[in-house]
Amino acid sequence: MKRRTLLPLLGGLLAAPQALAWPDQPMKIVVPFTPGTGPDIIARFVAEQLSPKVGQPVVVDNVAGASGNIGSQQVARAKPDGTTLMSSVNTLVMNASLYKNLPYDPVADFAPIGLTAWGSLVLVANPAQAPNTLAEFVALAKAKPKSLNYGSPGIGTPHHLSMALVETDAGIELTHVPYKGSAGAVQDLLGGQIGYMFLPVHVSAQYIRAGKLKALAVGSPKRLPQLPDTPTLIEQGLKGADVDMWYGLFAPKGPPADIVARLNQETAAILNAPEARSIFEAQGLIPTSSTPAALAEIVVRDKARWAEVVAKRGIAAE
Repeated sequence: MKRRTLLPLLGGLLAAPQALAWPDQPMKIVVPFTPGTGPDIIARFVAEQLSPKVGQPVVVDNVAGASGNIGSQQVARAKPDGTTLMSSVNTLVMNASLYKNLPYDPVADFAPIGLTAWGSLVLVANPAQAPNTLAEFVALAKAKPKSLNYGSPGIGTPHHLSMALVETDAGIELTHVPYKGSAGAVQDLLGGQIGYMFLPVHVSAQYIRAGKLKALAVGSPKRLPQLPDTPTLIEQGLKGADVDMWYGLFAPKGPPADIVARLNQETAAILNAPEARSIFEAQGLIPTSSTPAALAEIVVRDKARWAEVVAKRGIAAE
């Protein structure tokens, strides 16, 4: 190559900007819910383990309010440079049907990194209630429409929509009693003011073992090790009633593919470690991991599935 051709090429290479190392600044995991919730527990564990792997501080920022919508909107509008992430739960897609003017789209505005955990719900009854099985519960509800009441932590929560799915699949009509949070609902369930409720397994199992509640069904596709004698909704004839709660890690739409791949790889290693299982199981969670594509598929599927339930039951957020 002639010298007059080589020199401009070398000059161009020397002048070309060098790619920035990632991450070159502290990272943040936004949790759209209060401290102590499932997404928060997951975020704090991942943040602690991720920081030394990426060589930067990873902080957790709780931005609670409006059933997760405030924090989710903040992340949707953040710069997609891989320094802002979100730890969320399946209310992310449920809200798309509950709120008419949702300030984000759970499919279009986020880049899935991967699943982080599964959580299981159990359909329980106050011991004073007559039904001891799901079949008896359904039969009584059909014989006396709207006479059976159930509680939830609020309209549009997974606990509420899970029972709405049971109503739809079983062809029954119940009376919903929404509360502002779980504590009051659980207290009234134990006291007999309400008869039924879907509760996380780590909350319900202690009361079931003590005889203060009785389990009618678990909402997972398979039986739970905490309640091996309690059959699933699917086993008892409700073929479409999988009401497990999934948790996932997301970034704002549009991050570089290599950053998504790195985050997926690092978080998968964190979630598959034995320490994750011991910490998560104490909160009724099962740590898991997935590809970004697998989480994206779940988001699309569940957005449509819960939209159908919301429409059929005429549910709207307060």
